[in-house]
Amino acid sequence: MTLTIRSATPADLPLIAQFIRDLADYEKLAHEVRFDEAKLGANLFGPRPYAEVVIGEIDGAAQGFALFFHNFSTFEGRPGIYLEDLFVRPEARGSGLGKALLAHLAKLCVERDCARLEWWVLDWNTPSIGFYQSLGAKLMDEWTVMRVDGDALTALAGSAA
Repeated sequence: MTLTIRSATPADLPLIAQFIRDLADYEKLAHEVRFDEAKLGANLFGPRPYAEVVIGEIDGAAQGFALFFHNFSTFEGRPGIYLEDLFVRPEARGSGLGKALLAHLAKLCVERDCARLEWWVLDWNTPSIGFYQSLGAKLMDEWTVMRVDGDALTALAGSAA
C-alpha cells in the first residue's frame, strides 16, 4: 500500500466538493452545506486563494483531504496553520492516511516557521478525539468558539462607521 499526499489542483474541485459533502454527512451537518462550487473553486484556486487543499491517496486513488489556511498568533508573533476540514473515506480509515495528512500539515508548519497547527473537533466525535490525542494534540477546553454569521453578520457590518 502506497500513501501519497499531493496539493490539489483546479481539476480536483468536484472531488473536494464531494469530500466536503461526505464530511458534512459524517458530522450530521449536511443541512448546513450551501457552497456554490464555482465560488469554492475561485476561493481555492483564483487570484487570491483563501485556503489550500491537499489530497490523500492510497495506491493512486483519492481517499481523503485536508483543507487549511494560515492564521496568526499575536502571542507568538508568528503564523499558524488552521485545519478547517480533514476527512478520510470510511473504507480507508485505519490505513494511516489521516495521520499522513496531519503529518504533512505539521511538516508545512515547520517549513513555514509556524507556531502551531490547530483545528476544532465536535465534542461527540470521541474516535477522532482519541486519534488526535494519540498524535500529541491537546484539548483546548478552556476556550469557547464564537461565531457571527447570516443576518447577525450583516447587521453587525451595517453598524460600522
